[in-house]
Amino acid sequence: MEWVLLVNLLASGVRSGTAILFASIGEIFAERSGVLNLGVEGMMLMGAMTAFGVAHNTGNPWLGLLAAAGVGTVLALLHAFVTVTLRADQVVSGLALTFVGSGLSAVLGAPLVEIRQAPRLPTYPIPLLADLPVLGPILFNHNVIVYLGFLLIPAAWFYIYRTRPGLELRAVGEYPAAADVQGINVFALRYAYVMVGGFLAGVGGAALSLAITPLWIEGMTSGQGWIAVGLVIFARWNPVQAAVGSYLFGAIRRLPLDLQTLPLFLRNPAWGYFLNMLPYLFTVIVLVIGSREAMRRRAGAPAALGLPYVREERGA
Repeated sequence: MEWVLLVNLLASGVRSGTAILFASIGEIFAERSGVLNLGVEGMMLMGAMTAFGVAHNTGNPWLGLLAAAGVGTVLALLHAFVTVTLRADQVVSGLALTFVGSGLSAVLGAPLVEIRQAPRLPTYPIPLLADLPVLGPILFNHNVIVYLGFLLIPAAWFYIYRTRPGLELRAVGEYPAAADVQGINVFALRYAYVMVGGFLAGVGGAALSLAITPLWIEGMTSGQGWIAVGLVIFARWNPVQAAVGSYLFGAIRRLPLDLQTLPLFLRNPAWGYFLNMLPYLFTVIVLVIGSREAMRRRAGAPAALGLPYVREERGA
């Protein structure tokens, strides 16, 4: 019984953590370029609402996924314009983006709340591998969006650490003046990677409404965008570590539901509320620690993270 419970918990963690995975890796790309985006929650909400609405109206969940990615990209472009071109405070801009995304998704998604059926992304058990004991149900019997997440992890790691564009990305985030001297367009790269972050945040939102919880309700991300932002610090801006953290958070979020049948939880339901609180408590602690410059440097944060680049000051 305990073994079956553990396997189900890990499988649910992989499925539930996929939305956080996309959002956190997208935020890694943005922060590696030197731009902090606290608007992930808003972009995920808009992505979830858009994906569900488009899938319902067109009957095609893939169009919903594409629309969600596009909405996330557009919102990120707005953040990039405010922070890179206008050099406004990145924290304020990100918070404003979260408020905008939360409000717009609530207003525009109001007609979708009562809809309980919409096309969802397909589930594909991988032949032979899905029949393996333990690993089969944990890794190889999932929705297609989960498999896309599996592919994203090594692709993002390889791109950041083993390619020349990845080297330029890290250079822009560490010492943009030196990158500029080498002929790298700091402004264009920051725009591009902030938009990549928005694209993946939108996909993460679509994963929620088209696969993980196939419906739309107001505020359905339940703070997962903030978890993704905190997870980036916990993962030390590394996609592989972010993946581990994402699936761990997914399992923790699922844990109270799977433990409801145990006598301890039947006698004291408060344990479930306590477990539900843990991911958010961890996020708050990580964000508080990450707000201190010394701790960010020790954790390996990009040196220019949160700092607008002004070309006239590159010789300073």
